[in-house]
Amino acid sequence: MTRIRATTVVADARFGNHRGPAEHPECPERLAPVQAAIDARGDRVDHLEPRYAEPDEILRIHVRDHFEAVAEAVRHAPRQLDPDTYVSPQSLDVALLAAGGTIELVRQVARGQRQPGLAAVRPPGHHAEADHAMGFCLFNNIAIAARALQADEGMERILILDWDVHHGNGTQHSFEEDPSVLFVSIHQFPYYPGTGDFGEAGRGKGTGATLNIPMPAGCGDAEYVGVLQRVVMPAAAAFRPEMILVSCGFDAHRDDPLAAMEVSGEGFRAMTALVRAMAEELCQGRLAFVLEGGYADSGLREGTEAVLDGLLDPHPRLPPLEPLAPNTPLERVVWGVVEIHGEKIPGLGAP
Repeated sequence: MTRIRATTVVADARFGNHRGPAEHPECPERLAPVQAAIDARGDRVDHLEPRYAEPDEILRIHVRDHFEAVAEAVRHAPRQLDPDTYVSPQSLDVALLAAGGTIELVRQVARGQRQPGLAAVRPPGHHAEADHAMGFCLFNNIAIAARALQADEGMERILILDWDVHHGNGTQHSFEEDPSVLFVSIHQFPYYPGTGDFGEAGRGKGTGATLNIPMPAGCGDAEYVGVLQRVVMPAAAAFRPEMILVSCGFDAHRDDPLAAMEVSGEGFRAMTALVRAMAEELCQGRLAFVLEGGYADSGLREGTEAVLDGLLDPHPRLPPLEPLAPNTPLERVVWGVVEIHGEKIPGLGAP
């Protein structure tokens, strides 16, 4: 009898208890299309209950003053921490639940106790810096989880791939001096938050372990699939991660109101298939996706469907190699990365 493949999901109604001003795009209603996609997959989804992160787990990434500033703002909620970022009376609890749920997913996948899956959490995290909240984000969920893997599971090499349409500045800055974490970001540029150009490649011992792929507005499936094939996959093969974590925003979707990219549901399916293939080849399939942005119901639904189906498919089909035609956005982006990293990464830019 053939065993039905499953995938693990962290989802909880309590993630809706973090609320901001009316009409704010990062709202509890974002999770409705995500949950609908999860529910539609029935008993093929293995639900993992989140738990609250401990303060010491948060403090592996964030300074104590930041943790206390969030807690103080919550005591006087509602408060706005910057022009984009807010807290409500339950925001600290929700942010700790998001970080703790992410830790539990990556930890149990790393141990082989659960199948690869998705942490469908909010608030998002990849803009949160060590010492301040930013860009809808309070604590950096994926960075906190990566440090938990190193501290508690003894992992020495972790790849964080960020395909949210906005550059993951907080994650980059958390690891830019650390060669044990390869941070790769595919993002619209120039755009919020203004960081993530080609030349940002890490500092000190971490030089070369930050790889930015800034994409012009209007890029879609061909460009995203192409940079995964020609940049991300060679970089991952050279790095040999023990686990892959994906900052999984769906705001590069063509319907998203906060960006100008053209990725479709099929594009996210192809991207998921490629990332899963990398994980199976390089790190025994150890892979976890963590929800970041996404502000169109269609993008959140189609993106979540793509990730879950890509993890559930027993025989995922890899997309054909995207051609590197002259004078195209894909060619310019690929060679921009090669100019910075080509000497250190074998095969960068090639199939």
